[in-house]
Amino acid sequence: MTERETAGRVPAAVAWGLLAAWTVHDAEELATMARWTRTARPRLEERLPGVPWERLEVSQRHVNVAIGLMGGVMAGAATLGARTGGRSAVFQAALAGFGAHGVLHLAQAALFRGYTPGAATAPVVVLPYTVWAWRRLRASGVPMRPGYGGVVALPLIMAGVHILAHALAGRHRKNGHERGRGAWLPRGRRTEAGSGLR
Repeated sequence: MTERETAGRVPAAVAWGLLAAWTVHDAEELATMARWTRTARPRLEERLPGVPWERLEVSQRHVNVAIGLMGGVMAGAATLGARTGGRSAVFQAALAGFGAHGVLHLAQAALFRGYTPGAATAPVVVLPYTVWAWRRLRASGVPMRPGYGGVVALPLIMAGVHILAHALAGRHRKNGHERGRGAWLPRGRRTEAGSGLR
């Protein structure tokens, strides 16, 4: 353990690890989420018919915008963590929320009894990094704050990000595009795209 760590700080790399782990995890979601929400919908509707699954289907454009916005949040938290040697309350809250997010992914996959976006990297990236980072903070004597705030805040932040992404992605409609099957294709081509892609 270095002298810097024993002084109640951790190296900046521990905090930047949050952004690195998030990037790997969300690269998986970027590649799979839009398609999964479309192809898994029949099975979800069969299992939970009362849920408005058609409203939860997202386009690739929506996913791109949402992940970009969330990336800004995580970059900000990692920056604060790096500047303070891990002492930042925002960094620690983001770390706690990120770990809870990984557990949620595993729970979703178990409930779905199959793959869900993010489930592949949750057990091999999200949770190992989170446990490692907490251990480094604790071993270095960094004052630890309760993680409840982050666990509660992250879902709220993610909901806000998706609402904003929906609004930003929705601007595309004004240019003669419409969401649905064949998402973001011009109106005249939606039926044609929808009939051939299932």
